[in-house]
Amino acid sequence: MPLRFNHLLADEGITPADVRLLRHQTGKVPGRTPYSLWRDDPAAFEEYQSVQVGTLRDRAKFGSPLWASFVAPPGGGTMFVGMYEAALVGPAPEGAVCPLRREPVPPGCDLYTCRQSNHLADYAGRLFIDWGESARAWVQRADNQNKVIVELARAFQEEVFPGFTKLIRPLSEIETMPAAWKETLRANRGIYLLACPTTREHYVGSAYGEDGFIGRWRAYVANGHGGNVGLRARDPSDYLVSILEVVGSSATVEEIIALESNWKLKLHSRDIGLNLN
Repeated sequence: MPLRFNHLLADEGITPADVRLLRHQTGKVPGRTPYSLWRDDPAAFEEYQSVQVGTLRDRAKFGSPLWASFVAPPGGGTMFVGMYEAALVGPAPEGAVCPLRREPVPPGCDLYTCRQSNHLADYAGRLFIDWGESARAWVQRADNQNKVIVELARAFQEEVFPGFTKLIRPLSEIETMPAAWKETLRANRGIYLLACPTTREHYVGSAYGEDGFIGRWRAYVANGHGGNVGLRARDPSDYLVSILEVVGSSATVEEIIALESNWKLKLHSRDIGLNLN
C-alpha cells in the first residue's frame, strides 16, 4: 500500500477535513515563480498566498484552519513546502501589491492571515506527491484527495548546475535560477546564443563586462534588446539563451570580440540570423 499524505496528517493528529491542499503554479512571470519565491523569500511567499480570489463560492474553498502548500519546482513534480495556519481577514486592501507579479492584486480578492505552522515542517522541500489529473483544481480538500507520496528526499536540494554547454533557459527565467548558478555565470565571460522561439532566428553575442554572462543577459530582460540595433528593431521575445564558449580570465575584450565574430561566421548569424554586424 503506498504511503499517502493523509497518513502524515494523521500522525500529526490533524483531521484531513481541516486541511486544504494548495498547489501554486503560474504562467511566466519574469524573475519569479512560486517555487523561487518560497526558496528565496519565505515571508514574501506567505504574503503571496495570503491573497486569494474573493467570491463566496471560492471563499468556501479556503475555509479551513490549515493550508498544505505545494509548488512546482523547475525539475517537475509537486513539492510540499509547508503547513500554514490561515484565517479570513476580509477584502484585500486597495493598492496591495502581489510580491510574485509585482503588480496590484485584482479587485475583489480576499486577504487571509497566513503563518507557517510547525506541523510537517521537516518535510518541506523534501516531499513530493502525485497531484493527479485534476491540475486545474489547484485548491482541494485533503479529506477528498488522499494524495500518494511519490518521493521523500533526505534533504532539500537545489537543481545541480548543468554545466555551461548544457545550460538553456528562457531569459524570463534567469532570475529564478539558484543563487549559486547566477554567481557562476557572473564570474565567467564568453560567447552566448539567443534563439527566438517564435521566428526561429538566432543571435550571437559576447559577454565581457564586470558581471559576465548574467550581467549581459539582464540587459536584455530590462529592455528587450540589450542595446543591440538589430534586436531593437523587432518585436520583443523571450529568447532562449545558451552558452557557446567560455573564455579564460586572462582573455582581453578584443580577443572575446574576435571569438564572437568567428561564431557569427560558423552559425551564419549575419546571413540567416539577427546579427547586423
